[in-house]
Amino acid sequence: MFNPFRKEKISTERIGEFQVEISRKKIKNLYLKVSPLSQKVRVSVPIHVPEKAIEHFVVSRADWIKKQLAKKPVVPKVEVLNFISGETHFYKGKPHQLEVISQAASSKVELFEDHTIVLQTREGISREMKEKVLNEWYRASLKEDIPKLIAKWEPVMQVSVKEFGVKRMKTRWGTCNIRAQRIWLSLELAKKSPECLEYVVVHEMVHLLERLHNKRFHAFMDLFLPDWRERKKELNGRIC
Repeated sequence: MFNPFRKEKISTERIGEFQVEISRKKIKNLYLKVSPLSQKVRVSVPIHVPEKAIEHFVVSRADWIKKQLAKKPVVPKVEVLNFISGETHFYKGKPHQLEVISQAASSKVELFEDHTIVLQTREGISREMKEKVLNEWYRASLKEDIPKLIAKWEPVMQVSVKEFGVKRMKTRWGTCNIRAQRIWLSLELAKKSPECLEYVVVHEMVHLLERLHNKRFHAFMDLFLPDWRERKKELNGRIC
């Protein structure tokens, strides 16, 4: 497999009261990044900077680091849906009006060209059961689309995905088990545009080439999906 990218050197060290991920790369200055959500402290440093200089850099900013870690992560407000007629539900990036029809037969979901999703259920069924029926329909849709994307990108990337799955995720769009060559995708991706879904599939498959979100990883993303940054913004910045 052709690999034109050089890895950066990454290590994790204890500096003062912080566990710090140190990334050595070809840069001129030291950079500090703190994530309140993951509670991670990362430092990017020039390749030949001595350990004592890194330690001084982190310790001198200890108060600022503590303030950043103490910040409450901003979590987007999630609209509460009741799964009743007239509600707007998204599918493949487009808004659809939900129509709930009670019937004696088993539950099912149908999609119509006028951007209507018809949910047929037994009379008196609970909100939770309606949500479950619709989610299973979303899941079936993803399980039809994802294999096509994997088949499209495997020969391009020269990697192999042995298994994939769809599940509900609270904080991620996808994950990759490199050893098992298995990727998991969020059920919520059924509500996003095909371009967003493809971005996440490619992102997780790139992890089969590079485990970390480093310069090498971004270089692979640029190579395979040049507009990945725009797709990422669409995915995380608004309903797409």
